[in-house]
Amino acid sequence: MKTFFKILGGIILLIIVGGIIYYFVNNEALPEGKKGKNADALAIKMLNALNHDAFENTEVIAWSFRNTNHYKWLKQEDLVEVSWDKNKVILDTKNTEKSTVFVDGTPTTNTELIQKATDYFNNDSFWLVAPYKVFDPGTERSIVNYDGKEALLITYTSGGSTPGDSYLWILDENYLPVSYKMWTSIIPIGGVAATWSDLKTTEAGIKLPRTHTLSLFGMELSMGNVKAYNPNANKLADKILKAIQHKAYQNTRYLEWSFGGRRSFKWDKEKHIVDVSWDSIRVNLHPRNKENSTVFFNEKLQKTADTTLVKKAWNIFNNDSFWLVAPHKLFEDGIIRTVQKEDGKDALLVKYTTGGSTPGDSYLWILDENHIPKSYKMFVPSMKMNGVAATWEDWITTKSGTLLPTSHTFGSGNKLSMGAVKGYN
Repeated sequence: MKTFFKILGGIILLIIVGGIIYYFVNNEALPEGKKGKNADALAIKMLNALNHDAFENTEVIAWSFRNTNHYKWLKQEDLVEVSWDKNKVILDTKNTEKSTVFVDGTPTTNTELIQKATDYFNNDSFWLVAPYKVFDPGTERSIVNYDGKEALLITYTSGGSTPGDSYLWILDENYLPVSYKMWTSIIPIGGVAATWSDLKTTEAGIKLPRTHTLSLFGMELSMGNVKAYNPNANKLADKILKAIQHKAYQNTRYLEWSFGGRRSFKWDKEKHIVDVSWDSIRVNLHPRNKENSTVFFNEKLQKTADTTLVKKAWNIFNNDSFWLVAPHKLFEDGIIRTVQKEDGKDALLVKYTTGGSTPGDSYLWILDENHIPKSYKMFVPSMKMNGVAATWEDWITTKSGTLLPTSHTFGSGNKLSMGAVKGYN
């Protein structure tokens, strides 16, 4: 028995010595940074890379933490459903006393579970959305030189469950976070690192991590099936599509229109081939395979298509078709939909993150009482448009049954005619 305790004591001593050595080898002092406008500017660059505007407008975020704690966060309502074991708390993040608690599906008044849910949410949501919180009340921002590059040091002076913690964000060349180092009260070793690189671009347009790997023994943290989406915006978009007979649009084969009397179009939607005509030029455009396009001068086929004219036709088609069918494109890939109030009524903000000629543009759709678009405000950075308005009016029901506009009016009073709009099969 004495031999056993000697061996056990030796093992414990080795663990303690090993722990002390590990601590002194790996423990890092909190770096000193420089506060001020440059630090704030670096933080803003990170927020822009993560699409912080979309985060502010996100309605629902769902995830889990190490497959034990599960969350559905109704962000705009300040409510989060926190579930673990047999417990579920509908946590009111602004007024926790209004929270409701269930154990095995039965309501209870156990306030300890509310505090536990609050602590879980504060910790586990941080592992999901921490970079979006760098301007929260009680935060301090500093620039630190790390491996010859600027890194962002965030110190939480108040708020959350563990005020006083600091995090050093390591950014890539596009200002996206790839990892951070931690100085926290929970972890006794300073400078423990965690990856922040397994990012998912969600339906709501925000980038969220799916896993983290810690430098501490290579521990991995799973965030589960991460989701962020905007169900109310999707419902409003569905109402618009129903109002403008989108199903009929999907089944429409041919569309014809003109643009301000300067150019005209005939689009075979089924084959996605469009005749684009202006002056004495006609381009038979294949948008998906532009190399298959052909060019005509005065209806005479060029032996070799002028690639400059093909590119021009492609740009013209992208612009001019948008003025005809944009409301039918609300659910295309690369689009973020959010609800905003305009004159006290719901309007649909649509941001194009990919595709077309100018990704990054946004349009605020303003609707009539039947959910048919009557105007929009344009936010087009490349053209320095910041809320320029244009009407969508004189809608017609085409032969194929879909609704399309035939004219637009700008704030200046100038009109844009779409000509003799046709839709048929």
